[in-house]
Amino acid sequence: MSKAFTRESDNEDDENLQLPVLPVSGKNYMTPAGYAQMHQELMALIDIERPKIVDVVHWAASNGDRSENGDYLYGKKRLREIDRRIRFLTQRIEIAEVIDPSVHHGNEQIFFGATVTYVETTGTERSVTILGIDEAVSAHGEVSWVSPIARTLLKARQGDILKLITPNGVMEIEVLQVTYPAPISP
Repeated sequence: MSKAFTRESDNEDDENLQLPVLPVSGKNYMTPAGYAQMHQELMALIDIERPKIVDVVHWAASNGDRSENGDYLYGKKRLREIDRRIRFLTQRIEIAEVIDPSVHHGNEQIFFGATVTYVETTGTERSVTILGIDEAVSAHGEVSWVSPIARTLLKARQGDILKLITPNGVMEIEVLQVTYPAPISP
């Protein structure tokens, strides 16, 4: 085989380095806030949005010719979209495992729901919050628990130096701080 098609590495240890394996639990881990938001969206679709569209479709159907009736055609399309979203949300909620990250408040080990500040070898400091697949918004510094950075960070502790696998190779990161939300007092 031509040497052009072989991988050369300066560090032999990097070749054997892999991301931690994903658990095969089939669970949809979520924070209580993420679960409440998803449930609220589902209820709004079922109780408010869908009945409105059903009324529009019923009214448009009563107007006669449906083939050129824009309200009817758009309404039916929107109804299919709503029903698809309702099915998706229902399935995700059924497999949801709600985990309250505040139970780890004060802990230095990284678990689901932690906000982690780490520094890269380049000196760039970053902060991420590890959340569920359906609730993480990367623009807000939130990452899914199945993302490469989260899988690398999980179970590490404050002060640990970890090897993060990136498309550009392996990068060392140091965990600077681990925080959890404070428990809500009754």
